[in-house]
Amino acid sequence: MKSNPKFETLAIKSTENKFSNSKPASTPIYLSSTYERNSDGSYTNDFVYSRDNNPNRKIVEQSVALLEKGNFGFAFSSGMAAVSAVFQSLKTGDHILLPDDIYYAIKKLMEEVFKHWNLTYDIVDMANLEMVKKSIKKSTSLIWVESPSNPQLKITDISAISAIAKENNMLCAVDNTWATPVFQNPLGLNADIVMHSSTKYFGGHSDVIGGCIVVNDENLAKKIKNIQLLSGAVPSPFDCWLIARGIQTLHLRVTKQTENALKLAYFLEMHPKIEKVLYPGLISHPQHLIAKKQFKNGFGAMLSVLIKGDETEAFKISTNLNYFKTATSLGGVESLIEHRKSVEGKNSSTPSNLLRISVGIEHIDDLIEDWKQALI
Repeated sequence: MKSNPKFETLAIKSTENKFSNSKPASTPIYLSSTYERNSDGSYTNDFVYSRDNNPNRKIVEQSVALLEKGNFGFAFSSGMAAVSAVFQSLKTGDHILLPDDIYYAIKKLMEEVFKHWNLTYDIVDMANLEMVKKSIKKSTSLIWVESPSNPQLKITDISAISAIAKENNMLCAVDNTWATPVFQNPLGLNADIVMHSSTKYFGGHSDVIGGCIVVNDENLAKKIKNIQLLSGAVPSPFDCWLIARGIQTLHLRVTKQTENALKLAYFLEMHPKIEKVLYPGLISHPQHLIAKKQFKNGFGAMLSVLIKGDETEAFKISTNLNYFKTATSLGGVESLIEHRKSVEGKNSSTPSNLLRISVGIEHIDDLIEDWKQALI
């Protein structure tokens, strides 16, 4: 530094990073929006501008690609931004097949945004493969799969749908948020695209919003990267840092949550005030055998229950619980419960007596006792 700089200059120069060669055990948060060039005009590690890429985002993207056994990973500012990027990669006039039980915001996205792009869609029961085949049009370019679906936990035979897509020169995209790569890898079942709301199990603590896409095909990866860069719906370095920290404990958390979910499902299935439990780990689930084929070592930590009664009774039970917060979202360490139809609106096809449950890592005895007192 030049001798005797003025105060204003000293304030800038004295706070510049002097520890770039240090080796912290925990990854730092790289909050810089821009990166300095080397003397020859090049950039170290190709980091130029944080909308394009930054160290925290690169860590997340490489991690999710590895966990999903894919070649290319892309992080977005939300799950819906990731979904939008997939739809934006299609052509004007393309047709999409969506499952009949799907996250309600995706249908709203199609109706209120992408219809102006002249993208069309049809709703199909993905468990009925013949119906899927009959619903294909000349303009169909993508089959979107949720497995398990939100909120009724329907299971789709991903390999079978992927085969149909390939036979018709289409893409198959799978929302793997609920299963997580701990239990299911859709790319290994021949899907083309995997999407996650990393807000959920990747983050794992209900304190960050994010989304991601993983693909194998290089040309498709170039499309998604271009949309990510130019649309700018990217997560902040801090968001990426939180998601990366969550990924480190993903296996431990989800394994415990899934163990709790199965025990709670068994208990609720036998309770006289519960009409039905929707959980793919139960033999009573209509696609249990497909779930056993696709899942590895567990069936996830989400379940839904149909209460014997109406919407009022469902609300009453949900608010009587002490250890289940009545809130939207899922995948955090805390147990959550939600009456979905009231969130989705009057056009929702979700049963009015359905409660969606995100099981946390609390002690299972406490969770079951909580349901016992709430169902009295």
